[in-house]
Amino acid sequence: MPLKLDEEALRKAATADLDEGPVTPGYGPWREDIIKLLNSALATELVCVLRYKRHYFTAEGLESPAIAEELLVHANEEAAHADLIAERIVQLGGSPDFSPNTLLERSHADYDESSNLRDMLHANLVAERIAVESYRQMVELIGDKDPTTRRMLEGILADEEEHADEIRDWLQR
Repeated sequence: MPLKLDEEALRKAATADLDEGPVTPGYGPWREDIIKLLNSALATELVCVLRYKRHYFTAEGLESPAIAEELLVHANEEAAHADLIAERIVQLGGSPDFSPNTLLERSHADYDESSNLRDMLHANLVAERIAVESYRQMVELIGDKDPTTRRMLEGILADEEEHADEIRDWLQR
């Protein structure tokens, strides 16, 4: 049997619910669940931005200038992740939740107010490992239900693994 698209199904999907934009009926019943997963990831990224920014501004010690610069890079990358996630939520017809009132409740990672550089790095490594595991689980859960979101999450996952690797290297010095 040759690989061939179902032209009738294409037209039917394309003309149903035009106000849904890119979201066709093929997204099935998982769209709302995916939006919830993405909003929790958004909260996590935003908390990570705040934690990294605090550590960037308060890091002190012999190696702190170099480490602080890397923390700022991580903060900016986490902010870029948050933007990607928020954009995808909107594409899926959802509303990104930026509410500061519930940010920590919805985040998988914690905020940290450590003043010791080693403790800062430890808190950031734990948070990155939480992000790695949460994105890994999201990728697995989403599977082929939403390939666009899965690919986005896989890219973010690769960044989070790189962050964890860099922080581990700093801790091992």
